[in-house]
Amino acid sequence: MRPGELEELRALVAEGCRVLAARQLAPGILGHISFRIDESRMLIRCRGPQERGLLRTTAEDIRLVDMTGAPGAVGALDGGYTVPYELPLHSRILMRRPDVTSVVHAHPHNVVAADLAGLPILPIVGAYDIPGAVLAHGGVPVFPRAALIHNPALGDDVADSLGDRPVVLMRGHGLTSTGASVQEAVLRAISVDVIASLSLSIVSAGGTLVPIGAEDLADLPNLGAGLNLGAAWRHEVSRLD
Repeated sequence: MRPGELEELRALVAEGCRVLAARQLAPGILGHISFRIDESRMLIRCRGPQERGLLRTTAEDIRLVDMTGAPGAVGALDGGYTVPYELPLHSRILMRRPDVTSVVHAHPHNVVAADLAGLPILPIVGAYDIPGAVLAHGGVPVFPRAALIHNPALGDDVADSLGDRPVVLMRGHGLTSTGASVQEAVLRAISVDVIASLSLSIVSAGGTLVPIGAEDLADLPNLGAGLNLGAAWRHEVSRLD
């Protein structure tokens, strides 16, 4: 790792937390993001003695720990910081999914409500949100328990439900999304929340959720990471101002 890179990554994870909060996916003090550093260590949002919620997350709140929650560097948990209770949610997914670099756990109100109402995440939109449509078409599984994921066994259960998909809903709890970067994991969570919100509005208006047709789905272009990740992330960060 080059000099300064760890501090840049801490800042990025903190930025991701603020984006989640600004989007109302992680209101209050609940929710966290992790980032794999290597096979045994991750950066993760920790809670300090002056906790103010995700919207106020700074790089200082992002600490380097090993996959068990112990400090991953000398002084990593100095200052009264503690790892999240749900650290096993992150560690078990990261250990079982080598393709995943970042894990997001959030509590979006509309995602919880839509799932409890029995509304699945379907590809009901097309060009409105192309990455979201593609994600939904592949299926969004549901972890059926409303438990706090506080031990490795529960972490494995969530990882089992997630399988090889990028996002899993957590009944009565929220969602967990993954990605090859913090940006990708956060933006996937936002897409699922948008579809859940639209689904609730459609059903409330007396409509029925109907996936877009196969022809339209096949015709959706891949606009590339420059737009889907680069420009989309710059937009989310600009909203923080």
